[in-house]
Amino acid sequence: MEQSKIVYTPPKHIVSAATIVLNEQNEILLIKGPMRGWEMPGGQVEEGESLKEAAIRETKEETGIDVEIIKFCGIFQNVNRSICNTLFLARPIGGQCTTSPESLEVGFFPIDEALKMVTIKNFRQRIEYCLDESMQPFYIDF
Repeated sequence: MEQSKIVYTPPKHIVSAATIVLNEQNEILLIKGPMRGWEMPGGQVEEGESLKEAAIRETKEETGIDVEIIKFCGIFQNVNRSICNTLFLARPIGGQCTTSPESLEVGFFPIDEALKMVTIKNFRQRIEYCLDESMQPFYIDF
């Protein structure tokens, strides 16, 4: 009897987790990525990992900052690309701002300045929704 071969197929859906990190001065942690410019830290959830764990791990990998998740804020879903972006509010609890291959620059910025720095419209909208409790929880599909 022949054994069937297991063929790897890439995932049809991508789930990501991102954080809006606010420090005690009410500044937002942003990274400047090589392709999309300034944005909040985040990335794909790995197999066997919770959304919360992914948000904490990705923030540490991209910024050097350890965070504590304060709350789940909502979801932005890119229907055409099958990407589901989950967003969390977090606060820094340790670490130091450090760049990585995914972040050319890292820093905390005043909210007004940060919103001007983030040029991808729905990234800016994600930050605004995470900062506005009256919008939460949110589910936005596009």
